[in-house]
Amino acid sequence: MGTGSSLLGADVEWGETSLGDMPESCVAAVLLHLDPPEICQVACLNRAFRGATSADCVWAGKLPANYRYLAALAAAADDEGDGDGNVKRCSPLSIKKEIYARLCRPTPFDAGTKEFWIEKNKGGLCLSISSKAMAITGIDDRRYWSHLVTEESRFHSVAYLQQIWWLEVSGELDFCFPAGSYSLFFRLHLGRAHRRMGRRVCGTELIHGWDIRPTRFQLSTSDEQQATSEYYLDGAGSWILYHVGDFVISNSDELISLKFSMMQIDCTHTKGGLCVDSVVIYPKGYRREKANRVYM
Repeated sequence: MGTGSSLLGADVEWGETSLGDMPESCVAAVLLHLDPPEICQVACLNRAFRGATSADCVWAGKLPANYRYLAALAAAADDEGDGDGNVKRCSPLSIKKEIYARLCRPTPFDAGTKEFWIEKNKGGLCLSISSKAMAITGIDDRRYWSHLVTEESRFHSVAYLQQIWWLEVSGELDFCFPAGSYSLFFRLHLGRAHRRMGRRVCGTELIHGWDIRPTRFQLSTSDEQQATSEYYLDGAGSWILYHVGDFVISNSDELISLKFSMMQIDCTHTKGGLCVDSVVIYPKGYRREKANRVYM
């Protein structure tokens, strides 16, 4: 380019152009078709792209439909005290890119026993519920259960079962989910993992009883959706996600109640050596979990 050309009989001189000459509105229209990580990557191309990647119109479609509800929960968590009586006041976020970035970070609620976040690639809602937020039969009896401090849980604590005849773990959640389909899992581990001379080792001496009868998992919702699944627990030394079932949300502004449980109540034998970490909820089909296995 830069040489003369004939257009309708007249000589026209064309100047050189580059990506930097694109109107910001045109750049924004292109960015609408990219995922959030890709949008952030192209921000370094030039000033036009950098400006467009911060435009609200680009990020509005990436945020969950009920992002205002989620952002309010995040703001409430950010405003809580630091444990020494000091309260951290945060200015409300108004730029949608900043709201998206904040929602990608875990937000604790219900006294820190639950967390939610959106996965950064697609903006789907994820949620985790600690074993401390669940009702566990015999949890206060040290003959049966104990709480272990561990870095292998996002809550830094798991419930460890030594031995029991009647296993029942249940929980509830009231939450406004963005419309879509979700899967619910129990995150479990057979054996007691710990560190020895810098290496991870797993004590398996108390594992017993899980191969005699299957453990039953159940899920129900306030709009009468139900799911049941059964598994023989195995895979000592590995964190495993046991798929309980799926549920569908049709209204992003409606509070829904979930109830979930796992039971092994055959009292003809004892069972033990089990770590109960959490219940996790992911958008259906989401696979980015660090557990060694997922049972579907």
